[in-house]
Amino acid sequence: MATHRFAPAAWHSVLAKLPAALRVADGDTVITETIDAAGYDKDGVARASGPNPMNGPVHVEGAEPGDVLQVDIVRMTPIRATGWTRAALAGNVVDPERVRDLPPRDRADWIIDAKAGTVQLKDTVPGLEQLILPLEPMIGCFGVAPAGGHAISTATSAENGGNMDYRGFGPGARVWFPVFEPGALFFLGDCHAIQGDGEIVGTGVETAMEVEVRLSLLKGRKQVWPRGETGKTIYTVGNARPLDQALQHATTEMFDWLTGDYGLSAVAASHLMGQVVRYEVGNVFDPAYTMVCRIEKKWLPESQRPR
Repeated sequence: MATHRFAPAAWHSVLAKLPAALRVADGDTVITETIDAAGYDKDGVARASGPNPMNGPVHVEGAEPGDVLQVDIVRMTPIRATGWTRAALAGNVVDPERVRDLPPRDRADWIIDAKAGTVQLKDTVPGLEQLILPLEPMIGCFGVAPAGGHAISTATSAENGGNMDYRGFGPGARVWFPVFEPGALFFLGDCHAIQGDGEIVGTGVETAMEVEVRLSLLKGRKQVWPRGETGKTIYTVGNARPLDQALQHATTEMFDWLTGDYGLSAVAASHLMGQVVRYEVGNVFDPAYTMVCRIEKKWLPESQRPR
C-alpha cells in the first residue's frame, strides 16, 4: 500500500468520466491540497473557477461497476489562515415574505488558527464580539463519477455523492460510494473549516486544506446511496429535492443496510429504526438537498458492529 502526494494541474466543476489525473491501487493513501469553493489556493491565488473545483479524478485499480469505494478521511489540515462565508441566510431557507428583509449576500472573511483550533470573524459584528468557534474540518464535496457517462455539477449531488455539505464528513469518518465507472474516478474538494447544519448561508467557512484519504475497494457490495460511519454511528445519505425524497432515499438505504449486512428481518429493522434513528440535514441550499439517516452503533446487533 503506497502513499501518493497528488498536486493537481487542473480542477473540475463536474464529477464525470474524465481522464484520470492519478492512478492508485486498492488500499493506497492520497495526500492532496485542495483549493476553496471559489477556486483560490492556499496563497490566495485564483487557480480555477467555481463552483467547488475538484481535485481528481483518481482512478482506483480494479474498481468496477457494482463495487463500492471506501474512503477513509484520515486527516484534514488547514493550509490557509483565512476563510470566507456569505453574510446572509439563503433566501430559500426563510419564509418567502421575509426574503426582502435579509441583508446583502456580501462576503465575510474569517480567521483560521490551526494551532489554537479556532475560527472567528475577521471584522467584528455587533453582538458577536466574543464569538470564537471550534475548528471542525469537513469535506463539502466529494464522490465518484456517476452512471451513464453523465457529468454532474459540483453545485449539486446524487447517488455518486457530490456537494452534500454534511458535517459528518470529517477526519475519522469512513464513507462508502457505489462505483459506476471503471476505476471509480474519485473527486475531492470544497473543504470547510466549520459549517452549521444545512449550509444555510450557502457556504461553510470556505478555505484550502491538505487532505489525506485512504481509498479501498469492497467487491460486489450492493449499495445505492452513500453510506458512512464514525466511531459511534453508522449513517446513510440521500440526495434529492424535495427534502422528503432525500429523506426517503436515506431511510431506504439504511433499511437495506440493516436487512442486508446486519441480517435483521424487515420487522426487526423497522422496530429498530422507528425508535433509534436520528436525522441530520446536510444541505438545503443546493439544487439537490441532502438528508442523513443515522443510528448509534450501540443499538446494532453486537456480532455485526463495525470496527
